[in-house]
Amino acid sequence: MRTLLIILISVIVFIAGVAIYLQPNSLRGCPEVPNGKGNCQPADAIVAVSGGDTNARTDAAIKLYQKGWAPLLIFAGAAQDKSGPSNAAAMAARAVDQGVPAAAIEVDELSATTEENASNVRSIFKQNNVGKVILVTSAYHQRRASLEFNKRTDNVAILNAPTNDSDWSFWWWVTPRGWWLAGGELAKIVVFYAGGIAG
Repeated sequence: MRTLLIILISVIVFIAGVAIYLQPNSLRGCPEVPNGKGNCQPADAIVAVSGGDTNARTDAAIKLYQKGWAPLLIFAGAAQDKSGPSNAAAMAARAVDQGVPAAAIEVDELSATTEENASNVRSIFKQNNVGKVILVTSAYHQRRASLEFNKRTDNVAILNAPTNDSDWSFWWWVTPRGWWLAGGELAKIVVFYAGGIAG
């Protein structure tokens, strides 16, 4: 019985550890609108990268913009279907449909990986004098995206704002899809630290 209890506690601790590690949240504890304290101050831009549930990521970024967290929205992502518009363009159109002025949006339509997202938006940061951004992506992807952006965006301060989507929730660990996503991200993070290209 004691062994079973130890195994159960170990599994719970492991699951909780994976979840906490993968989804850092710089805005945890902040009100819906910035209040000027610590990480709860406005940023220069909000960046959302496509992939996973792109609409959930887009809507989370739009909500932050509408609550006054930054004056600029940046969407990054190439077209999954090369015959159609880029993911970034589709994200921008969704934002405009929800009342965001087109002048407040920048797009990177060429990046197909997280590494390229980070590398390609660097020029947008420079053009707009961006020194601090709020990075929005799916919760399971937040850690790796943050690592890539911190490595490649020339000392721009990165704040994390993960969002749950159709593939990831508090109950991710009860589904094969959840474990697939968690395992894939952990493997890609290992590749990142080893100096490879994680995708």
